[in-house]
Amino acid sequence: MSVILVSAGYDHTIRFWEALTGVCSRTIQHPESQVNRLEISSDKTLLAAAANQSVRLYDLQSANPTPLACLDGHGGNVTAVAFQRERQWIATASEDGAVRVWDVRSPPTQPRIYLHGSSGSSSSTSGNSSSASSVGTGAAPVNDVAIHPNQAELVSCDRSGTLRVWDLAGGRSTHQLVPEDDIPLQSLSLSPDGSTLVAANTKGNCYVWDMPNRTDASSLKPLSVFKAHNTYITRALLSSDGKHIATCSADHTAKIWSIDNESVNLEITLDGHQRWVWDCAFSADSAYLVTASSDHYVRLWDLSTKEIVRQYGGHQKGVICVALNDI
Repeated sequence: MSVILVSAGYDHTIRFWEALTGVCSRTIQHPESQVNRLEISSDKTLLAAAANQSVRLYDLQSANPTPLACLDGHGGNVTAVAFQRERQWIATASEDGAVRVWDVRSPPTQPRIYLHGSSGSSSSTSGNSSSASSVGTGAAPVNDVAIHPNQAELVSCDRSGTLRVWDLAGGRSTHQLVPEDDIPLQSLSLSPDGSTLVAANTKGNCYVWDMPNRTDASSLKPLSVFKAHNTYITRALLSSDGKHIATCSADHTAKIWSIDNESVNLEITLDGHQRWVWDCAFSADSAYLVTASSDHYVRLWDLSTKEIVRQYGGHQKGVICVALNDI
């Protein structure tokens, strides 16, 4: 499995693709709900599928469609999932207003819970599925979460427009900021070396921060603010080399931006999709981008030529998430 490409969405299926041929090699049924987000562990052994109120973990080294574990307990759609480097634990975010950290070593343990308090307060606690309905009371729905490369901090963003940095050891929010009052932050991304943080909101604006102290996510220095799209941004993603940002939008396009010192410049507009572009993934060398759209298609783009290298068709409804590991 040198290249793993996976997509999912509203048709309740998870599809695995042969990247070069475009053939769907495997399909996993997910009848309970749509799949909102996919994440592949760095060692290519696990796939996490975030859905409504749960996350399922699948064994990528087996053809068994039964998940290895089901992480239940969120009280709403799970909007994001991220693996710790050694895949000992994962972080999840949900519309219930909580970020949860799960130890997924066998057997999975009860998670720690970090709340996006609507009043600006934050807390962490141990929880279980029986309290899921009350966890997010008064909390802002969380749209995304990322693990800092130091593996000791989380960064998350929510529908109130707040971005928070969490200290896992201390179990608290150490830093928070609101780029625009009451404008939801939809997506965020951290560079692999911990030097850059990007967040995007539903007005089409993208914010870039420099993190001079790469071991501390709270050392944020504003770098750039730019209008990436004229409407809703669904995803903002930093490339593996940290030199580019991909943004996806309700305007049916994905765009590639270059980061040069304190300026961000538009390099490419990818405008082949017919509906919302929900998600994207860079190749390891940052030369290719995979996009997922409500038009039912996944596309692989060559960023040097702006051409569609491959189109993956087979989903019966909108595709809202994609994951790629070609390392």
